[in-house]
Amino acid sequence: MNQIVSLQQLWETAPLSEENFRWENYTALPEIAQCYLKHAIAPEIPLASAVHLTMHGEIKLKNWLPFTAEQVIAFPLGFIWKATMKGIPIRGFDQLVQGEGKMQWKLLGLLPVMEASGEDIARSAIGRMLGECMWLPSVLCRSDVTWKSLNASQVIAHLKFQAETIPLTLSVNTEGQLETIQFPRWGNPDEQGYRNIPFGGMIEAEQTFAGYTIPTRIRGGWFFDGETFQQDGEFFRATIDQAIFR
Repeated sequence: MNQIVSLQQLWETAPLSEENFRWENYTALPEIAQCYLKHAIAPEIPLASAVHLTMHGEIKLKNWLPFTAEQVIAFPLGFIWKATMKGIPIRGFDQLVQGEGKMQWKLLGLLPVMEASGEDIARSAIGRMLGECMWLPSVLCRSDVTWKSLNASQVIAHLKFQAETIPLTLSVNTEGQLETIQFPRWGNPDEQGYRNIPFGGMIEAEQTFAGYTIPTRIRGGWFFDGETFQQDGEFFRATIDQAIFR
């Protein structure tokens, strides 16, 4: 495979789906998992391998800054999130491509503000990509995903990517709507060393695009579901404007 260097290349490299979503293929899953998948994916539509998102929102870099962004998630190739911060003109990207994680952000597109790569960045990015399958729910239809019901409203999906297996806890209401998503993510947000930290998001709105019903307004961050999340952990608030599936 040629090296993927851009968001458009990642999108074009994603394979076209050869299988459609059929409810009867998932009757062995826990009831709450079935309820979620039936709500998230319309019958007989292709099981997409990629999604191209446009979004806007706020990100916390000491202070909250507005941003606009594009993102491609292509499973299992990786993701690229390319954004522009308003107020302070910072542009850059986070990515996981062909197993390598990288972050690069520049002021005015020229002066380096942040750049990082390596094993810890890649491991954190893998957690992010698997958590963001809420925007590409067809990933949860893969045969290598295993499910475990916790109670009437929560289910765990174990997702695999390379050497990582992430337990993704989905909280779902009786209509199948996703309310929260939580998983352990490798990171070091408090400069106390890299380790697995609860990461997650609260879904505040959803919308259907081409048969896929996905979260369109979310608040997310580290130390999820605790006081630290409210005080210091939340750093991302986003609204999805458009989603195209492939």
